[in-house]
Amino acid sequence: MALQYLALATMIVLYSLMFIGGYVSAAGLGLTCPDWPLCPGGILPSEEYLIEWTHRLVAATTGALVIATMVVSLINKNSDLKIKITSSLATILVITQIVLGAMVIDLQLHAVLVAIHLGIGILLFSMVLLTTLFAFRISKIPKNTNL
Repeated sequence: MALQYLALATMIVLYSLMFIGGYVSAAGLGLTCPDWPLCPGGILPSEEYLIEWTHRLVAATTGALVIATMVVSLINKNSDLKIKITSSLATILVITQIVLGAMVIDLQLHAVLVAIHLGIGILLFSMVLLTTLFAFRISKIPKNTNL
């Protein structure tokens, strides 16, 4: 049961991250925080960096949740191969997103990298969505079936 709600929480936080990231991009705030991974001022920056800092905080939370979902799916004896594959792919994609996010800041919002960052974000959301669907499907499978 924990896997289902962990996967659902991961999907909700990831969707929130994509929403915030879209706002950061559309508002032209992508370079308001020129350092990576922290903004100037450290862990709690000043108000001028708040939106970009929030994006990075939600990204870090998302990364931790994606990795936790993969670990739980791998150790859950009821998990089938599909959920293990989708959660593992999600973990690879989230690590890729972290590296791309750093490169996007370092290379001053290079358009190609921003587009790749968005595309991989969509693939990441797809893998997390599939993981969530598979996790809830596990709970509906009867425990004592003689197939």
